[in-house]
Amino acid sequence: MDNDFIAPDGHPRCKWCGGAAEFLPYHDNEWGFPVDDDQRLFEKLCLESFQSGLSWRTILNKRDNFRAAFHRFDFHQVASFNEDDVQRLLQDAGIIRHRGKIEATINNAQRAKEMVEQEGSLAAFFWRYEPTELATPQTQTTSPESVAMAKELKKRGWKFFGPTTAFAFMQAMGLLNDHSLNCITRERVEQSRQQFQRPG
Repeated sequence: MDNDFIAPDGHPRCKWCGGAAEFLPYHDNEWGFPVDDDQRLFEKLCLESFQSGLSWRTILNKRDNFRAAFHRFDFHQVASFNEDDVQRLLQDAGIIRHRGKIEATINNAQRAKEMVEQEGSLAAFFWRYEPTELATPQTQTTSPESVAMAKELKKRGWKFFGPTTAFAFMQAMGLLNDHSLNCITRERVEQSRQQFQRPG
């Protein structure tokens, strides 16, 4: 219990929830619940890439601005962004104004369109990397599966997405249940994962 955060409702959560007030609703309602919606998967891929070198709190607080700037991460629309869009985004104080990450997002949208054509959906590709063996929750920042995922994405031309970013994506999108053992949300996530239909 020493490693858990006791929330205002008196129940334990993952320790990182105590870092900021906005973490608790994100943790309780999103983090670790399985996702098979391609647009949400693409959004998380992009936000994890933007987070590289920054805190998740920074990204979470700007998430609505990111959604507005990138057409709610509809990768079909983002794939057609041009230099005018890059310049617009570089002037947008509501997001992270990093040219390399902005250009990577546009590139990755184009790669996402290709992946849907090749695999049927983004979900079908990413859920192939669901781990079969799990370490103690929140004791690792990469896994063999996240290394393999990042390697395959790099081969397919994706940018700004290494093994650590891949693992954080997997944690958040429910490919594994990495909630701490005492966390009250862990059981809800586990039930959701048991009922979840893996994309074929």
